[in-house]
Amino acid sequence: MASVFALRKPSQQTSELAGMADPPKGSTPTTFGELVAETLGSFIIAIFGFGVVAQVTVGAGALGGHDSISWSWGLGVTFGIFVAGAISGAHLNPAVTLAVATYKGFPWAKVGPYILAQLVGWFVGALVIFLNYMNSIKALDPNLSFKTQGIFSTSPGNGNNALDVHLPQAFMDQVLGTAVLVFLIFAITDVLGANPTPAVSAIAVGLIIVGIGFALGTNDGYAINPARDFAPRLMEWIVGYKDAWLDQRGNVFFWVPILGPLVGGLVGGGVYQATIARTLPTTVPSK
Repeated sequence: MASVFALRKPSQQTSELAGMADPPKGSTPTTFGELVAETLGSFIIAIFGFGVVAQVTVGAGALGGHDSISWSWGLGVTFGIFVAGAISGAHLNPAVTLAVATYKGFPWAKVGPYILAQLVGWFVGALVIFLNYMNSIKALDPNLSFKTQGIFSTSPGNGNNALDVHLPQAFMDQVLGTAVLVFLIFAITDVLGANPTPAVSAIAVGLIIVGIGFALGTNDGYAINPARDFAPRLMEWIVGYKDAWLDQRGNVFFWVPILGPLVGGLVGGGVYQATIARTLPTTVPSK
């Protein structure tokens, strides 16, 4: 069965591994190539995502704000899909990989390797941004405390206790945001549904991220991706953030943006399969 990101009509697909664009003639898809693509696609998103948050943080708001953060994350996702889509399907998110394996026939044997590749990409991307902004970060926060921890990992209410967001609300936020993400990815990329061109689909998925940032960016910084939060949090712990696994109240928090998105992806994919997918035409209409 084709990947969830196989957007060409079945008669046009050159390989069941086709993603956001068809691979060039004569290319030989390999599992190793797919894993490299997942790593590099995740790395690209991390550069744009963590880079913009670092810039806003060290600039004390003078170099951007929530809107620029949402747009840069969305652009990063679009560019990451352009990098990886034709090779791996551009999952770039363990929640997407799990949903695709559960509902779209993606091989379960590849789930673990894909997630590991995504973790590597997100870790290296976060590390590169930390090194790039290290002097500014340490000038602002010499003890590497919660003051700058939010550059790379999420927390309830984005670290603002005045918003009164606690673990249950943050967990629900992650379930909801990821459910919306996966539901819309399925809707956009279903070969029997909207099925726009690969480039348009990549842009559309990026806009989903922008929209989620605008609408659901408060309760937990819209991680909506276990690798996006866990791998950078591990990087933080390695470079000296001693409270990297905790939230601002001292609660063990790292599991929330892992489990919440995994549950949300299954919910969003399941709702799509049980509703929209069941009412679509069974063949692609001829033009």
